[in-house]
Amino acid sequence: MRRFSHSPPDVTAPFADRLAELVAARRSQIVLGLDPDPARLWPDAVAQAPSDGSAAHRAAGAVRAHCAALIDAAGEACVAVKPQLACFERLGAEGWGALVSTVLYARERGLLVIADGKRGDISVSAAAYTQALVGRTPTPFGEVAGLGVDAFTANPLLGIDSLEPIVAGARAAHAGVFVLVRTSNPGAADVEDLVLAEGGGTVWEHLAAIVARLGAPPSPVSGLSDICAVVGATAPEHVTRMRELMPHTPFLLPGIGAQGGRVEDLSPAFAPGRAGGLVSASRSIASAHESSGAPPADAARAEAERLREAAWSLQ
Repeated sequence: MRRFSHSPPDVTAPFADRLAELVAARRSQIVLGLDPDPARLWPDAVAQAPSDGSAAHRAAGAVRAHCAALIDAAGEACVAVKPQLACFERLGAEGWGALVSTVLYARERGLLVIADGKRGDISVSAAAYTQALVGRTPTPFGEVAGLGVDAFTANPLLGIDSLEPIVAGARAAHAGVFVLVRTSNPGAADVEDLVLAEGGGTVWEHLAAIVARLGAPPSPVSGLSDICAVVGATAPEHVTRMRELMPHTPFLLPGIGAQGGRVEDLSPAFAPGRAGGLVSASRSIASAHESSGAPPADAARAEAERLREAAWSLQ
């Protein structure tokens, strides 16, 4: 097994450059999704839960242990983790505490952290979301630090003015933003594939053009933009066109495994270089033991390594 430095990523460099450097160092484009379901945690994590306290306290302790074990098992084959915020937030304040611990744990092991909350709102709220995730909030009592992740997902459907404060706040924090362009769920076709009456093209093509414009110019170091795109791996027929519209944009590619996407169908995503495409997998790694019969950690490690090798072989 490869062994990597567990030094936290340097947060003073632009996100795109940190991403490209880490992809090259780890020889990986895999993002480990962390979507903990308190009813389906690894048995050892449940056994590590506190023996007393409220249900939320005990469940959050088990979630914290589960995420740490998953990072220990699969993290060596990955470049980043992607905690789904709702899976932690549903446990209330205790769940947020588990999220904070998980973010710190991942960063201590040299992984980037992409918070998946799909934030989007009018200007004041958009700026507050950005402060909460990657920035700091000034108060009469001093600044309050946010979650401190490296990047986060954002919903563009309120328009460009809802993205501008997010982009500005993220850049001030040297963070990245992954804007939803064409998502992996079947219902994406209900809205994102619609053809626009004025100017032609689909909704997702229009969103792709917005992302490319907000992300310009790319970094002179990595050649990549810090404004990235979520591009569902379940519709690989669109990836070539998306790459034409967003030539310097890193793609986050969810939908591998449990949703039916295949790494082998995504080669156009990597046209700008290996860091141009990040393959995101959650359930297919965390639940690999359910089909293999191997211990959870062993199965997760094997599946993450399989995905790493499949993605790396495309270039």
